[in-house]
Amino acid sequence: MTDQAVRPETDIPGKPTSASRTTLSHIMTGSDTNLLGTVHGGVIMKLVDDAAGAVAGRHSGGPAVTASMDEMVFLEPVRVGDLVHVKAQVNWTGRSSMEVGVRVLAERWNESTPAQQVGSAYLVFAAVDADGRPRAVPPVVPETERDKRRYQEAQIRRTHRLARRRAIKELREKRAADGIDD
Repeated sequence: MTDQAVRPETDIPGKPTSASRTTLSHIMTGSDTNLLGTVHGGVIMKLVDDAAGAVAGRHSGGPAVTASMDEMVFLEPVRVGDLVHVKAQVNWTGRSSMEVGVRVLAERWNESTPAQQVGSAYLVFAAVDADGRPRAVPPVVPETERDKRRYQEAQIRRTHRLARRRAIKELREKRAADGIDD
């Protein structure tokens, strides 16, 4: 990717990774807990989706919808009273899709200890027009070595997503051809 990346089929100028990067912070309260007394994973997942959606909308310049969540990893439990920071950025773009990488950090709201990474996720968003149809997005322009690494890793995840989808489709077609009705 060059600093002046342009998507040839649309002439949309590229946007640097930093243009849409964002952080969403939230203090966890008792209403966020699960039966174990820690913060419910679904609460964290919603914050992840909210931050990733904001980044996708910023990068694409309009509405974007969650197409898939590739991976959500919980590394440590989050507790009531933790200040959670959800950091998101666009890692890769296709014609109308974007992979957004998210890091989740937590720190005690009343302590001056550094935030600790407690989770991470990769989501794919599709930019849509007013009628809900896919629309073109600007290419992302990685700015740092870390951004370049994340771009390359996103391409690997995309290749694996497509291969998995293709293999499942082929298996289902074969089972149907063999008369196996699932």
